[in-house]
Amino acid sequence: MLDTLKKYFGYEEFRPLQEEIITRVLKGGDCVVLMPTGGGKSLCFQLPALMAEGVAVVISPLISLMKDQVDALKANGVTADFINSTLTQEEVTDIMIKAKTGKLKILYIAPERLSVQGFDNFLNSLNISLIAIDEAHCISEWGHDFRPDYRNLKILRDKFPSIPIIALTATATEKVREDIVRQLNLGSAKVYISSFNRPNLSYEVLPKKESLKTIVSLLNSYKDESVIIYCFSRNDTEKLVENLKIYGFKALPYHAGLDAEKRKENQEKFIRDKVNIMVATIAFGMGIDKPDVRLVIHHSLPKSVEGYYQETGRAGRDGLPARCVLLFSYADKFKHDFFIRNMTNPEEKKKSEENLGQVLRYGDLNGCRRRFLLRYFNEVCEQKNCGNCDGCVERVPLEINTIIPKVSNKVVKRKSIQSLVGGKKCDENLFEKLREVRTKEAKRLRVPPYIVFGDKALREMASHLPKTSDDFLKINGVGDQKLKKFGEKFMEVIRGYK
Repeated sequence: MLDTLKKYFGYEEFRPLQEEIITRVLKGGDCVVLMPTGGGKSLCFQLPALMAEGVAVVISPLISLMKDQVDALKANGVTADFINSTLTQEEVTDIMIKAKTGKLKILYIAPERLSVQGFDNFLNSLNISLIAIDEAHCISEWGHDFRPDYRNLKILRDKFPSIPIIALTATATEKVREDIVRQLNLGSAKVYISSFNRPNLSYEVLPKKESLKTIVSLLNSYKDESVIIYCFSRNDTEKLVENLKIYGFKALPYHAGLDAEKRKENQEKFIRDKVNIMVATIAFGMGIDKPDVRLVIHHSLPKSVEGYYQETGRAGRDGLPARCVLLFSYADKFKHDFFIRNMTNPEEKKKSEENLGQVLRYGDLNGCRRRFLLRYFNEVCEQKNCGNCDGCVERVPLEINTIIPKVSNKVVKRKSIQSLVGGKKCDENLFEKLREVRTKEAKRLRVPPYIVFGDKALREMASHLPKTSDDFLKINGVGDQKLKKFGEKFMEVIRGYK
């Protein structure tokens, strides 16, 4: 297992629970996996798929995430593909043939496919090694993102009684977890719950007065870094984008009012680092694997703590420090109240009121925000002081009237990131040069830059200075395929750097 992990994914060791989950899947057991964003959920089905005979079928509701994961797998030397509505019938047929003839190890499909006539015959014709259901909370009406198409997945346990099923999600309360097991008929499944604590994320709440100045000040501390700002409505989103452009920021909107093509184009620009700020309604972000988002701002109150945790979870997936800021105002409560009043289903209404009440408690909190979030997911926080939220640590006040960023802010931020790169000092100039090479390679391959290497890998290169193949393989995230594809190009830059 460790050899496969290093060869394809470039990691030396497993994260918590991964090894136990993979072992159970390889022995044919069902699993329900709760792991926070950035905790390594995908590896729990990708690695056993590589070790078992046949093809793994992965069900995912997110078209862009499928593409991202398939691109990343291909970059690691894994034969993977997807079937969804973006493909022509001819392309779908080609992929089906590949799957039938054993030329694929992993096949991603959208849940809607199961209701397409004849598709179950195709599945029956495959030698399936395992079935993975990603974003499994979508099957539960109690989850924050219920999708009716997920209810079709009930049939999988009956249709494939001897094939292991692994259901995965990043956020699910106890009620949702029980619902996932019941709906998918996974009574014998072992439930694995990883810690919801993301120590690299800092949480804070700021008053929403002069919100534009506050946002500009925050963005000045994160020049050229990837940022997501969540807004309540389409109108808020568009207005904020226009205002940020006046201040010289590269920002794009994302909301349901834009046509699908425009949304896709804006998301691609963000993923490929052509713009660094995405201002969005909650419609955005579910389908991205971008690991280097350094700041997530909530311009308005989220609908629920669960939704908030999921949205802030898009920050710092690479394990490096990232900041999550909620701009808090009771005025936003009345916007939510308006929509709740117009709900016709009493049960749905009650649930929405309870969810909003929890969000208000979080915003009003005097103590540790991390403890509050962990308690929400029934996890006990042992620490008296988490050391990374505004309830536990004094923050340097934002200079909201200063538009030009102070150099000292930059230094403090960089230092905090460097402290996590194996204790060695990261050479910032070399890091920037390596970023340039990464951008060039990503353009050539037409993939997002992080598919080539994440920031974490580049920072390790800029601190450990690998100049031989053996040294380069020691970098986090470098496996055989990436060494072969990119090693020489990056080492050439390191060797020539003075």
